[in-house]
Amino acid sequence: MTFNPLEQRGIPLDRQLRNWRELNVTPIDPDHSDPYTRCRVITMNGIEVEAIMFSHQLARNTVDPEVKRQLAEVRYIEHQQQKAVNWLLPGVSSVLETTIAYEQVAVDLTAWVARMEPDPHLKQAYQFGVLEDFDHLYRYANLYEMIEHRKADAIVEGLTEVMPGRPTKFHHRHPADNVRDPYDKDTTNPLSKLHALTIMSAEQQTMNFYMNVGPQYMEPIARQLYQEIGLIEEEHVTHYESLVDPGETWWEQLVNHEYNECYLYYSFMEQESDPKVKAIWELHLNQELEHLHIACDLMRRHDGRDPESVLAPQLPNVLTFEPNKAYLRELLDTQIDLTTLGAGYVRDAHERFEKMQEQIHGGEEPPSERVMAQHEEMFGREYRIETEGEHPDPALREK
Repeated sequence: MTFNPLEQRGIPLDRQLRNWRELNVTPIDPDHSDPYTRCRVITMNGIEVEAIMFSHQLARNTVDPEVKRQLAEVRYIEHQQQKAVNWLLPGVSSVLETTIAYEQVAVDLTAWVARMEPDPHLKQAYQFGVLEDFDHLYRYANLYEMIEHRKADAIVEGLTEVMPGRPTKFHHRHPADNVRDPYDKDTTNPLSKLHALTIMSAEQQTMNFYMNVGPQYMEPIARQLYQEIGLIEEEHVTHYESLVDPGETWWEQLVNHEYNECYLYYSFMEQESDPKVKAIWELHLNQELEHLHIACDLMRRHDGRDPESVLAPQLPNVLTFEPNKAYLRELLDTQIDLTTLGAGYVRDAHERFEKMQEQIHGGEEPPSERVMAQHEEMFGREYRIETEGEHPDPALREK
């Protein structure tokens, strides 16, 4: 079924405000809910946070008080949406359990986007990044067994494999080599704009999460691992945000944000298995349809352009959380040894990469390697979930 959000009217803005009872959502059950329900929750929290922060930045860069007031009114509703979405996460889950879910999002969301991306340059950017998040999932899963003596399969439930990706210690690159070339806003497929905004927002939320929760641990190895991977998430945000054409006007970016929210809420509503969560996706979609129309009016008024000139005429196929095991194994087999040089990718270490490695590691093994050594001391093995057979790379197979 085709769905064109530009032709749909949602809930009028003056009827969108919710009271405390309506915002008091029931959290998902971590033991019985679909793991991909939690992934959808984490994704939409990142999308809402990006929408809120973009609106704040736009407000700080306009002198028109009427625009500031219009943005503030929509932004308050976006804040209520973010609270409803993020509060679906269960308080009984530990920070590390939520972290593993965050990395499951990064793996299966980015892998799906890479599979569907029509632009070869953008596809390569997602393929490169996903192999690093895949390794982060593996490191955190081993930390989880060390600290909480529980297994990550209770969280990912076999939907996502847990084994080495591109080793985390090789993710530390010179910042200049994390900047990619942007798409061309005038020629790129509208779907590519949605993909770039989605992955950037999700990675940004992961970066923010690790920035805040890392110091909450007492165990030195946990604090150190969050610090290391938190720095890599900054690299990933730089990597993905550089894909967006900086020539897009503020108003063009605003309608892209609102259109993307419609796309994702519609996608998740179509596949959600939890009736209570599905009702939230449906409500938020109907709110976002009105936010999109407000953004379109602002673009026509201040940009002098029709939003239809930059947006897809209808929503693409729904974004889907699903296993990507075969696809990831193919990437592990063919791209695990890549690094970046300038805006491109190379297989050989180069001078700038080696200097960065020397400076940040200081001649020692980083936390991502030490957590594995400590895990092996405790358990005599690594923690892995390899449902499809041995690791594709013989050098990374468990000894």
